[in-house]
Formats: sequence, C-alpha cells, structure tokens
Amino acid sequence: MPDYFYPEKMGRIICLAMEEVIGRTGLNAVLNQAGLSELIDNYPQNSFDLKFSFHTLAQIQHALEQLYGPRGGRGVALRTGRACFRHGLREFGSLIGVTELAFRLKPQEIRLRDGAASFAQVFNKFSDQRVRIDETPAHFLWIIERCPVCWERHTIEPACHLAVGLLQEALHWASGGKYFNIEEVQCVARGDQQCLIQVDKQPTE
Repeated sequence: MPDYFYPEKMGRIICLAMEEVIGRTGLNAVLNQAGLSELIDNYPQNSFDLKFSFHTLAQIQHALEQLYGPRGGRGVALRTGRACFRHGLREFGSLIGVTELAFRLKPQEIRLRDGAASFAQVFNKFSDQRVRIDETPAHFLWIIERCPVCWERHTIEPACHLAVGLLQEALHWASGGKYFNIEEVQCVARGDQQCLIQVDKQPTE
C-alpha cells in the first residue's frame, strides 16, 4: 500500500501538542515506543513539504495505547487533538479566513458549517488526507476518506481519537465556548469504508 503524507508543519504541530499534554519526557517515551527515536529533540520542520508520513502518525497513536492503555491512550490523544487545533489555528487560521471578524459575526450554525468546510480545506489542500463534509437534520458529518490517524491499523473500536479531539476544540472555538457531542461512529481501522465523525448541531449547554 502506498504511503501518504502530512506537511512537516502538521507533524511539528502534533509533536508540540503532545509535548504540551504529556511533557517532553512523556513524548520521548512515546517516540521510543513507536520506533521513532530520530524525532526526539528533532521535530519536523515548519514547512509545507510533504514528509511526515501517515504511517508515522499511526505508529505514534498505537504507541500511546501501548504505554497508557486503551483508555489512557484515548485520553492523551483527545487532549493532543485539542492542543493541535490551538497550534494549528495560529499556523492556518489566517489562510482560510476563520480568524477574521466577518467569520466570527456569522450566526452559529452557519459559522459551524463554514468552519468545518474551511478546516477540511486545510487538510485537502495541504496534505494527502481527504475530508468530506456532509450533514443530516441533526448532525454535521466529518468524513475522512483517507485517514492518517488509523492508517494501516486494525482495531475493535474506532481509533481516531486525535481527530475527535481536534474537532472538539474546533467546535468549542467556533461556537464561542459551547460544547457539542462528537462521536466517531465509523472507522477504517475497524473495517468500515471510511472514518465518520458525527457532530451534534445543537450544543449540550
């Protein structure tokens, strides 16, 4: 199977976000467990070169579960995803217009819909990840047709916790501080055709 890539900039964001969550010592342990010791104190460059492979990201996610257990690894991945959004917003926000005042003044549902489309554009334009947005009357659907988080993995439960965490923080930010139920209901690692993350249109509070 061919490998696909994130730009180095996204790989760097993931490393910085994970360091923020579990500290440098914790991240070094994860990288060692994943067989990626070459990244210790040597994070990817802040460039758009497509050199951070999907396989590398999937190795890191698997190593989290090996070190922290399924539940603990899930928690770290969710928190890392949330931190990734904060780092990514600084790098990509102005490129897609979501930090402009005009975006912030839109009605909530339009802001969420347009924000999801803009975030998907970042992955579709700058990486080999492929994301499609759809919706039902009650949900927005974030559909990952080529997913780096669970690349070539085989799991019993959905495994794209980092992507769920990123969406949690994105929706929290775009809504001005509200929380939404977000659940991955399909996952390629589990044998599904695509990774599908379902987002309630209405906040929980």
